[in-house]
Amino acid sequence: MTDVRDHLREWAMPHVLCPGCAHGIVLRSFLEAVDEQEIDRNRLAMVAGIGCSSRLVGYVDFCTLHGTHGRAPAFATGLKMARPELHVVVVTGDGDGLAIGANHLIHAARRNIDITVLLLNNSIYGMTGGQAAPTTPTGAVASTTPGGNTEPNFDACKLLIGAGASFVARVLAANPIEMTRVMVEGMTHSGFSFIEVVSDCPEYYGRYNGMGGGADMLTWMAGREVGVTGPLSSKRFVNHVPSSTAPPGMATGIIQREERPVFTGVHGEGSHGP
Repeated sequence: MTDVRDHLREWAMPHVLCPGCAHGIVLRSFLEAVDEQEIDRNRLAMVAGIGCSSRLVGYVDFCTLHGTHGRAPAFATGLKMARPELHVVVVTGDGDGLAIGANHLIHAARRNIDITVLLLNNSIYGMTGGQAAPTTPTGAVASTTPGGNTEPNFDACKLLIGAGASFVARVLAANPIEMTRVMVEGMTHSGFSFIEVVSDCPEYYGRYNGMGGGADMLTWMAGREVGVTGPLSSKRFVNHVPSSTAPPGMATGIIQREERPVFTGVHGEGSHGP
């Protein structure tokens, strides 16, 4: 297996991620998924919008495109139509993908474009000052909701299932092995793949809500994922981690998978036109 560091643009370092941010864990898992599939770097295109998560495409040595706020699925759709032989992966965040970019996201899902979308959910607008996002839980503190958020938050996976995504999954940054496995499943699926990655933001979400630093937030996350806490609870050095299941409505793993015609922009067998 290739050293995943070979996929990085060293000249772009050091990165701008805050200490404790789990986005680096997510990137490592993605690069391992690429390695496992032995994808030629010249046949992999990554498209991003605006936000902390979207900065990741600047650090990888693939074909990369940094688009405008919320429009990454639209850019990716055009790219896939023009170069169908490419593996096209979108990296977006909960603010970028579910606020200003929500329409682009759900219509790409509806058409069943053969792209993979990784939505890194840190429950906050992390890059622009810690404002409440569509995924900020009710009652959570943000820079724009100092008394607690009064709005209900999106369940991104349920939204994308309703929009017609043929592959929908949710993974936790606290479980990188499972994250890599699900990413491989999503990238090899024929059709639109949506993977929500529950990440953390220790600087804004964690600090504002008294959740501690990055390690504390990962421990809290792991305590709600039986796939992590089951094996770890038997290890002496982490035996303080409780074994429990994910909270109601927070299913993890592959939630939806179905085979249906892929949008190619032309009529023909195994495809459908506009």
